[in-house]
Amino acid sequence: MNYREEYDKWRTSGVFDAETRAELSALTDEKEIEDRFYKQLSFGTGGLRGIIGAGTNRMNVYTVGKASQGLANFINSQTENGSVAIAYDSRIMSPEFALDSALIFAANGIKAYMFESLRPTPELSFAIRELKATAGIVITASHNPPQYNGYKVYWSDGGQIVPPYDKLIISEVNKIEDYSAIKRITERAAKSRGLLEVIGKDIDDKYISAVKSTVINGDIIKEYADKLTIVYTPLNGTGNMPVRRVLSELGFKKVYTVSEQENPDGAFPTLEYPNPEDKKAFTYALALAEKTNADIVLATDPDADRLGIYAKDALSGEYMPFTGNMSGLLIAEYELSQKLEKGLLPVVRKNAALVTTIVSSKMAYDIANEYGLTVIEVLTGFKYIGEQIKLFEQAKAANGGALDYKKGALQFEFGFEESYGCLVGTHSRDKDAVVAVTALCEAAAYYKSKGLTLCDQMRNIYKKYGYYLEDLESITLKGADGAQKINAVMERLRNNPPENIGGLKVVAVRDYAASLRTDKSGGEQSAIKLPKSNVLYFELDGGWCCARPSGTEPKIKFYFGVKDSGEAGARKKLLSVKECLLKSAVTE
Repeated sequence: MNYREEYDKWRTSGVFDAETRAELSALTDEKEIEDRFYKQLSFGTGGLRGIIGAGTNRMNVYTVGKASQGLANFINSQTENGSVAIAYDSRIMSPEFALDSALIFAANGIKAYMFESLRPTPELSFAIRELKATAGIVITASHNPPQYNGYKVYWSDGGQIVPPYDKLIISEVNKIEDYSAIKRITERAAKSRGLLEVIGKDIDDKYISAVKSTVINGDIIKEYADKLTIVYTPLNGTGNMPVRRVLSELGFKKVYTVSEQENPDGAFPTLEYPNPEDKKAFTYALALAEKTNADIVLATDPDADRLGIYAKDALSGEYMPFTGNMSGLLIAEYELSQKLEKGLLPVVRKNAALVTTIVSSKMAYDIANEYGLTVIEVLTGFKYIGEQIKLFEQAKAANGGALDYKKGALQFEFGFEESYGCLVGTHSRDKDAVVAVTALCEAAAYYKSKGLTLCDQMRNIYKKYGYYLEDLESITLKGADGAQKINAVMERLRNNPPENIGGLKVVAVRDYAASLRTDKSGGEQSAIKLPKSNVLYFELDGGWCCARPSGTEPKIKFYFGVKDSGEAGARKKLLSVKECLLKSAVTE
């Protein structure tokens, strides 16, 4: 069925409600119609995600319902008496999509545990394991623009779905060709049958307790908490209550919240893009920081799994932005140095793991080597970091409960990715901005006790390990034409890989779709032992760069990283690599 036939079906069939049919009948732009119906929304690194509206390529009660029915079918094929934990964020239609999904699960005999109000994504991950649920979903589009929403699926280990479950669930979803086959019951019926239970405070208390248990230097927090001034903005999302609660319970007293961005609001009225990676998202927070003379400025995205920060630089008096790599590396250095000092790392330190992604800073290797840890590198997407915790636990169980890095029986210490996500502890199996705030504020208090700001400490880290610099360039190409252009870019790079990028020799090419690494000096090939993914990675003499289509947005992303002895050299090198790759990939 082509997009026009699908459009006409939606516009005229009684399966779809009058509001949906009216919305579609009012469309006059053929490109808009094509974009809404040329494909089905698919699961990527972040699950189901799209613009809210009518159509197969949109987020609506029918596409979300189809996903929930498919997931229900899969759960029932795997177990009897299944259950699903459900959370949602502040976005438009999030509560409606969450409740509708709960009623679909209930109609299929699957118990739904639904939070009473919005909650962070990492708390959903925590709740799955706490409730011993079969699966979990969270309705969120993370940091996307206001017109988006999404649907993330988790499995019983608390992690996002990974192979083979992702493909198996998608297969079940795709089998549903008739939207009338989606089962639903009323909320009253679901509750009366014991198939819908509202959850809240009990899980909140246990989650906050788990976050607080990650603190290493509680005594230093008590001594310096009232000497540290913090500005925080939840960007109208889910972070407000848990972040402020954990900071308060730890003893931080001078916490100022951005009032304009404090309350949940899916329209994000002060923001074009509720993303802590975007400097404009800090406009109000930085203004408040100037008024309060804050030491650090924090922003969490709408589902509170990403953390962005600024810190006041004592040398310049200005607020310095930290990239996701910088904050991740700073927390890693703090956590590992303090755990080593206090004897909290395994005796055989190789039995401890730092987990990162292929597009994150390579300084992670230097930090891990400094403290004797094993580094595990995974594909882009925090779900692969969370998966490693499960694999470590399985290997440890198979080894009689003992750690042994040679058998993969490792102790998870820290995980981070460049896109502003990290995890301390194993209470969650996804990135957690609430625990990131906790770790960062603890680190700030610790370094303040040493007479250092976070900016001072970041400079110390560069002096210790070398000046690593990374960047990301995203190019948006919407619609069917855009998808074709993205494929063309990837094919051009795949079929004609460059020999030199920005003056740096290409040492090797990794094609994750083919699972092959090719050494450019002799052509020797070796297998890549990671899941297949449409990613091209260029190892450079003095750096690296990578190209990958986004799994959740109509974008192609280019990642870059270099190392030099100083900042000026690193910036010059990075600019050359960026300009060269973007020119060869996009403008040819």
